[in-house]
Amino acid sequence: MVKLNGCELSRRDVSALAGSLSQFAGVRLMTLGDGLERGIRMLEFRTGTGLRFTVLVDRALDIADCEYKGQAIGWHSPAGFRHPGLHDYEGEGGLGWLRSFSGLLVTCGLDHTLFMNEVPADSYVYGPRRTVSHSLHGRVSAIPARLTGYGERWDGDECILWAEGLVQQSAVFGEDLHLIRRIEARVGTNEIRLFDRVVNHGFYETPHMYCYHINVGHPVLAEGSRYLAPISDVVWAAHAGDGYRRQGVGYRHMPAPQQGFHEQVWQHELAPSADGTCSVALVNDAAGLGFEVVTRKDQFPCLYEWQNLQSGQYALGIEPSTNHVLGNLAARERGELIVLGHGEERQYETLFRVLDGQAEIGSCEARIRQAAVQPDEDFPMPSNNHRPLWGAA
Repeated sequence: MVKLNGCELSRRDVSALAGSLSQFAGVRLMTLGDGLERGIRMLEFRTGTGLRFTVLVDRALDIADCEYKGQAIGWHSPAGFRHPGLHDYEGEGGLGWLRSFSGLLVTCGLDHTLFMNEVPADSYVYGPRRTVSHSLHGRVSAIPARLTGYGERWDGDECILWAEGLVQQSAVFGEDLHLIRRIEARVGTNEIRLFDRVVNHGFYETPHMYCYHINVGHPVLAEGSRYLAPISDVVWAAHAGDGYRRQGVGYRHMPAPQQGFHEQVWQHELAPSADGTCSVALVNDAAGLGFEVVTRKDQFPCLYEWQNLQSGQYALGIEPSTNHVLGNLAARERGELIVLGHGEERQYETLFRVLDGQAEIGSCEARIRQAAVQPDEDFPMPSNNHRPLWGAA
């Protein structure tokens, strides 16, 4: 059954109440028409509960806007949702990515994440290319998708909104990686489901690194908001060696927007639940609003927390990752870099959930505490224990 306006409705009931499901919910394709966004194809999803989100077809099918009952969930940066044709991947010493960085979900990969570096290109068997130069967080987020389908599908008396497409990151004498992405949302729910497959379509042995930059903004992020996670170990903090408490902001409790704030990044080791999943959430108790991210530990063994609390750029990032924050070269040295042969793939299943009210916030917190009780203090000392991944010694 579909829950709309407080009522449990069958498919027949919904049909009787309106000439089209679009009166209550649906997914439709539009094209943005002005400024930096001009020409971007966008899918708008509405689940009928007040959850609305948009998917940028021409930016790797990433999620841009996200709101619930008129309240923003996702972050909008000053950079806006820039058309990929304006993107300069190699610009600004590899930091050009920051001029296209905005939205609830920005995908990082497909062969590189984290900061800039040059890595060996031996596997591509091309003399003039001795190294591959990587900019911040990889190329994929600014690649347009080929939209293979979207719409509504009824399964008995349940209705699923969906979209699917293919994002191809390829080069001659280089990688040929395909991201096949499917996004689903059930009518009458506050959940978004993301199904990704990254496939090596080429015939070179190809590195694969993957990360989601999930960016939550105000009012979920506000003074007093809490970060909830089943943290078994605080592995690393970027600022630990440079005055851990200097900015007065710990990992757990969020302040109001700050002047002159330098980003802080933490890596946490998460304890999975019995079903192998890990839940992380940001909650605003005063507003009765929260946002939860659920991933699989065997797909994303690492988790970063990104704090950008600068006034005018106020955001908190939840970042599940295939690799430690140490980066691409360290992954190679530690034997932890994923390498895909022809036809080999990795799959990722992720759930986003809006938490509406104290009951749902409390239920989420209880689920997390069952897996692990996170440190009470805001400044736990990092262990620097980056555990071996993917069978590395």
